[in-house]
Amino acid sequence: MTLSIVPSETSPVPLSDLVARDAREFGVYARTGGWAFGLMVARSVRPGGQSAGETPKVSAKEFAELAGCSPERVMRYYKAWDRAADDGLVPHFEALTPGQEVELPDADVWLSYYVSRNSATSERGTAIAEAAEAEGIRPTKALEVAENPTALRAAILADPSTARAARGALLDRLKEDPELQAELARDVVRTDDLKKAVANESRAADRIGYVRQIAESGQIKTPAGQTIEAPVDLRQEAERHLSLLDELEEDEDTGEWATEAYDTMKSLVVEAVEADPELRVQERRTKFYSSLQKATKVFEELTFDDAQEFYEDDMVQRLEELQQAIATCITSLRGARGNHAAG
Repeated sequence: MTLSIVPSETSPVPLSDLVARDAREFGVYARTGGWAFGLMVARSVRPGGQSAGETPKVSAKEFAELAGCSPERVMRYYKAWDRAADDGLVPHFEALTPGQEVELPDADVWLSYYVSRNSATSERGTAIAEAAEAEGIRPTKALEVAENPTALRAAILADPSTARAARGALLDRLKEDPELQAELARDVVRTDDLKKAVANESRAADRIGYVRQIAESGQIKTPAGQTIEAPVDLRQEAERHLSLLDELEEDEDTGEWATEAYDTMKSLVVEAVEADPELRVQERRTKFYSSLQKATKVFEELTFDDAQEFYEDDMVQRLEELQQAIATCITSLRGARGNHAAG
């Protein structure tokens, strides 16, 4: 009988040299990030001004061919190391020899020097990098987003906070970009839901403006169009409503609150006019004159030069009725004048 021996799960297994090498290299990269690769370039690629005979280092093109990557990628590491050397974080190229090991900075610092995209050297990339620095973030982060608009779109669609950040950025951008303003305006008017939302917000803003004008100026405009000083209690009521509106959170719907404040102030204005006999008479006089001016303007715009081409009996009948109404109005006004003089 032959017995087979099954190795125990705890039996030691010889460690592969390849696995050990990968683990060591992974550990180096985990601690130093891109500095490890930057060092490879810095100690193996000769700096500008040195010829092949002066150093065992090779050109960036030769190094890229050996590495199986583009010379541009090699030069991005080269430039990152050069910037860090100027800041005193790492040795300059001339002080390094192939295979030399040096103490490397922390991994997080690498991103401050390394720009992984060609766009970073373009005018567009420079603008993005400057804006990122102004916002206090690494340029590489902003450049990554700018070069992956699909990812940006996905984040905006999926995450409300990202959408709000994008909205704020767009509003800031609109102030300096007339072309984008026009494009966005066209998008709004072509989208029924957006057009309706803009109309609602505009109406709410106008109503808040009406309340604010009363509270801040102390004046009201009557239904007939007169501008007069607001009674104290009416102005105080406007201030109260305005305070409530100003306390609303940014994401709260102001429409309902604005409508309530507007309707309340409109009603109070009407009540204030009706409560003052002299103002009430002046209001009706103003309204009458306004209507008379509008009617006069409409009649003056009528032309009869080509009446023979479109004449109808109904037209004459309407004008005769208008003539009778005007005559009645004149008689009434003359009677009122006589009564006023007698009084």
